[in-house]
Amino acid sequence: MTETPITLSAATVVDQLVAALGPDIVTLAAEAQADGRRFADWSGVPSGDVLALVRPRSTEDLSRALAICHSAGQPVTVQGGLTGLAGGASALDGEIAVSLERMKAIEEVDPISATMTVQAGCILQTVQEAALQAGYFFPLDLGARGSCTIGGVLATNAGGNRVIKYGMTRDLVLGVEAVLADGSVISGLHKMLKNNSGYDLKNLLIGSEGTLGVITRVVLRLRPRPLGVSTAWCGLSNFESVTSLLRRAQSELAGGVSAFEVMWPSYLGFVLGNFPELRRPLAGEHAFHVLLETDGADPEAQGEQFEGFLGRMFEDEILDDAAVAMSDQAALDFWAVRDAPGEFPRLIPKMIAFDISFAVRDLADAAERITQGLDERYPGSLALVYGHLGDGNLHLIIDVPGATKEVVEAVEAFVYGVVSELNGSVSAEHGIGLKKRNVLSRTRTPAELAAMVAIKRGLDPKSILGRGRILG
Repeated sequence: MTETPITLSAATVVDQLVAALGPDIVTLAAEAQADGRRFADWSGVPSGDVLALVRPRSTEDLSRALAICHSAGQPVTVQGGLTGLAGGASALDGEIAVSLERMKAIEEVDPISATMTVQAGCILQTVQEAALQAGYFFPLDLGARGSCTIGGVLATNAGGNRVIKYGMTRDLVLGVEAVLADGSVISGLHKMLKNNSGYDLKNLLIGSEGTLGVITRVVLRLRPRPLGVSTAWCGLSNFESVTSLLRRAQSELAGGVSAFEVMWPSYLGFVLGNFPELRRPLAGEHAFHVLLETDGADPEAQGEQFEGFLGRMFEDEILDDAAVAMSDQAALDFWAVRDAPGEFPRLIPKMIAFDISFAVRDLADAAERITQGLDERYPGSLALVYGHLGDGNLHLIIDVPGATKEVVEAVEAFVYGVVSELNGSVSAEHGIGLKKRNVLSRTRTPAELAAMVAIKRGLDPKSILGRGRILG
């Protein structure tokens, strides 16, 4: 998109912000960094020379700040917990960073409507715990639960471990309040599941990565608290057995499938080889490993049903081996193996990460094409494959020793080429941000991109919000 030049000096804009909101809310970036503040997310995209940090205490504070920035054509980057992997929250040269970390209150839990109203700076784990205390369940879950914010997970439409049963973030949201680029406030904090009153601005903002508006408050949809959770680690000999297990579990388990995480041997071998504190779930070697979870309202009946289901899977030669978690700690031990990627950046500092999706039937083909192609092109390279198979999401971590910038670009071109060939998506749940804007056209048509540009221009004509993200 064409960028609108800044019409006032950066110093003037910061002075106006300080005058309007005070030094408690507006901090010079250098001062914030001296206190240990970082302005880059987990993506590896470095932050630039940031002008200031704005930390509003209310929607009104944010409205005033954005009105000033809009008038000046001053670019703004919205930051949540900085756990994103697409570079969308890494603040660049000349930008002002906005963080809603002070707007973190849980304003209401409505047990009749089964909703929770929270401010966007609230941490995901805080929401999960508050829901449980109220006798409900907020099912959105991902490895960064202890630091990611609700505003951030809405902005990226985060997925996580339970999408197969409960859906993406947008499926768990009933209402949204947001501030647009010019400072105007959209107040749609509704509690209705059915609301067909014109364009759905809520769903337009969810997944927009902070480029169309800044989400400030949210009405979340709560679910009944599962009284029983059954978890098993399964070993299977081929991909056909994996998909058979998924279909049978969805049709035969009364509580449905709440998680279906698949790991290839490369992934499991790397994790167990680098995290000695983690235990091997199964003794033997298997072509595929599945972490299967179901939940429901009757713990005793569910446990019996779950074991009976696994028994049938053995009888039908779908399973080669399985271990059932007999305690909450055993289940946590299984999940610790699956959550290990949070430490991968430390172990593979120059990793090339992909978050891609395909039709479920194409996942094994995609993984085989990619891993074989990488081995042929870069012998000795590392490729770790795992993902949320039930929703078609494949995660891929690649390490090519000594890779140059040209090699990284060649690897990305190859992988995204396979994505295009199989009609997949270049981003399943991490968003586009800065890192994937140049490959968005591989999975979006020119007409779709033109519609996105039109929406962006309509809501942010000066392109101050997340400039250069998604659409370039």
